[in-house]
Amino acid sequence: MFVEIMPLLAGRTVLITVAKVDDHTLRVNVIPTQAKADENPALATPLTYTGPPEELDAELGKHLAGYVQTHQQTASTLAEAKATLEAAAKAAQEEAKRKAEERKKATQPPPDKGTLATTVEPASTSSLGSTGTLGLFPTASPELISTQPKGGLAL
Repeated sequence: MFVEIMPLLAGRTVLITVAKVDDHTLRVNVIPTQAKADENPALATPLTYTGPPEELDAELGKHLAGYVQTHQQTASTLAEAKATLEAAAKAAQEEAKRKAEERKKATQPPPDKGTLATTVEPASTSSLGSTGTLGLFPTASPELISTQPKGGLAL
């Protein structure tokens, strides 16, 4: 019995209780404790065997070996699932960060100041007429602008 339970004892404490149910029956409880506070509670699931002492002597070792093997497989599966979920969460965060950076780059104007100045300058000087508007009304002809006296009304 103790040889079979040794792998379980490697990482945690195991409590074993034996109680007499009646004159011919015993109940054996095998209760593994949690190794860490954040460990999955499934790894601390107790195991109970009830039967006559002769049957427990003959069978308890095999049942404990199967329980320990299942316990170790569960611990391994939970560790793999946790690692997979953590990797997926990290990948999702990186993907969200990458998409946010792409959206940020798409909404920003190009940083080339030389091209911006050449496009804005001609538009502002050519579309400003005597009214000072930006292309909303037709500009006055160059002759009218040059022949009008400065200040006062021209009729």
